[in-house]
Amino acid sequence: MELMNYITSQYTESIEIKKKSLQENSKSIIKAIELLLESFKNEKKLLIVGNGGSAADAQHIATEFMIRLSHDIKRPPIPAIALTTDTSNLTAGGNDIGYENVFARNLEGLGQTGDVLLAISTSGNSKNVLLTVEVAKAKGIHTIGLLGCDGGKIANNVDVAIIVPSYNTQRIQETHLLIEHIICESIEKILYGNN
Repeated sequence: MELMNYITSQYTESIEIKKKSLQENSKSIIKAIELLLESFKNEKKLLIVGNGGSAADAQHIATEFMIRLSHDIKRPPIPAIALTTDTSNLTAGGNDIGYENVFARNLEGLGQTGDVLLAISTSGNSKNVLLTVEVAKAKGIHTIGLLGCDGGKIANNVDVAIIVPSYNTQRIQETHLLIEHIICESIEKILYGNN
């Protein structure tokens, strides 16, 4: 393998997927931002779920909301919880009620009407994420799906579906992170940009 050609092809693929995602998702990203703004203005919170790399994304974006993303904006924390971080909770849930229920159970306990669930799944078919979306709907919690591939089963069950048009997990995850940063930074600027 010629490394320079490989590196160039990976950059090129990533750029092209991001361009295509912008064309296909700009309106959905705006809807997600508006949904979150309404929730935060009503003193509600964001809850985030995902598996593997998407679990890492859940932690990452929750931290950006709680601490800050833009260092030039002084602001209070914006309430966000990654339901992917408590190993005792996740392992007890996996053992006692089944792994497919671990996020749904936590959403039942922590979610309130008017909150927002961000459901991250590269395939759009993660069973535990889909079950959590179903619990959210039953509780009056708004739902945003940050998905890949064709959006899977989750796409048709969320209020706002943002689907990265790729079947390459790496490219989906890279684009998810870009979208997460855009959402967080937009909300920071809208709510606290004049501080």
